[in-house]
Amino acid sequence: MLTTNMTDAAMPKITADTSTNYVHWFRNSAPYINTHRGKTFVIMFGGEAVNHPNFSNLIHDFALLHSLGINLVLVHGARPQIEKNLDELELNSALHNDIRVTPRDAMPSVLEAVGSIRLQIEAQLSMGLANSPMYGSRIDAISGNFVTARPYGVHDGVDYQMTGEVRSIDIEAIQNNLSHNHMVILGSMGYSATGEVFNLLAEDVALKAAIALQADKLIFLGRESGVSDEGRLLQEMIPNEVDRFLRGRDINREIYYFLFCASQACRAGVHRTHIISYAQDGALLEELFTRDGSGTLISHDPYEEIRRADIDDVVGLIELLTPLEEQGILVKRSRERLEQEIERYNVIERDGMILGCAALYPLDDNSAEIASIAIHPDYRNGNRGADLLAFIEQQARSHGRHKLFALTTRTAHWFVEQGFEEVSADNLPEPRRTAYQNGRNSKVFQKRL
Repeated sequence: MLTTNMTDAAMPKITADTSTNYVHWFRNSAPYINTHRGKTFVIMFGGEAVNHPNFSNLIHDFALLHSLGINLVLVHGARPQIEKNLDELELNSALHNDIRVTPRDAMPSVLEAVGSIRLQIEAQLSMGLANSPMYGSRIDAISGNFVTARPYGVHDGVDYQMTGEVRSIDIEAIQNNLSHNHMVILGSMGYSATGEVFNLLAEDVALKAAIALQADKLIFLGRESGVSDEGRLLQEMIPNEVDRFLRGRDINREIYYFLFCASQACRAGVHRTHIISYAQDGALLEELFTRDGSGTLISHDPYEEIRRADIDDVVGLIELLTPLEEQGILVKRSRERLEQEIERYNVIERDGMILGCAALYPLDDNSAEIASIAIHPDYRNGNRGADLLAFIEQQARSHGRHKLFALTTRTAHWFVEQGFEEVSADNLPEPRRTAYQNGRNSKVFQKRL
């Protein structure tokens, strides 16, 4: 008889469906487990996350990541805890441009708040109770004077007093602890060579630590599931898109800082930054171990990138598409039509040159069509076509389309290799089915997303 350390009440109810789903998820997470092993992640969360009921689950997830061989640097804030301490002592510590002005007499309250959170995290990471996800874990959590700071100074006529900014990160000390399988904890405090302590922005500590360590990932845990635009979650962004998104928008403080830091981190060599929710149970694991993730990913500007097309790309598109149109592979589109439909196009750009493109046309609420997919002849070796298709598929998913159609006369085999299946033209939604009879006798392919 099989026995476990879990009581009957704690045992999950296993059914055939849940077992199948679990096995499927576990198998599909294996590539991510292999990819993440030995990598360094800097994870930042504010004091609001520590107060949230889901924080105990986050601690379990941190322990799981640690057990999978991921080097973790945890950076925590303490804003609500600091405000509570100051209110109880009736001390004034105003915010100016969302940065706290920290008088010297407020520092004991700040230190108490930051210190209590650090002790709470260390205590929860030390938990090894039976019937809990932490059973059998052994995590050495290390904190110390790893962050050197300097005064923030006077800005716009305001003296920020004991508020500081990061001067340097003790990379060698942190890496030494990570190499010994320790989890490093950094608070929102920094120390000066003169022995003073400064109150820092946790986001700034996380950013500077990630850059100094050249971390593989910088992860921000916030209230929101990620970055939303008119109610729609933006699953992927690049720094240039972040810059455009921040320009002229009224964005809450948390998302603004996360995006600003993400853009800075990517441009400084941190390849991926994630913005996810601390309130959603399992969001961290879903983001790291599933294809679609749970929040917003900001990746660095690559030398070669896939992005949305804009009006300046029309000339490059014409140069790419014209030879294929002349061969009858693609339907001819005039310059005027390209300009009118430019928002439908996505391009692969390499050092200013358009070397691939594809368009996505919505057909109905559930389906879309990929069209005008082309790769420059000199760049057809490799996986650029497949990468472009994956970008289009993600775009279709983000717009709620779960069925993708493709019509082709010459590249049927390639679409089959990409997971499409040939179907009858009757499967096309109206009015696309009516427009199908154009004399080309194209084959119709469909892929469920």
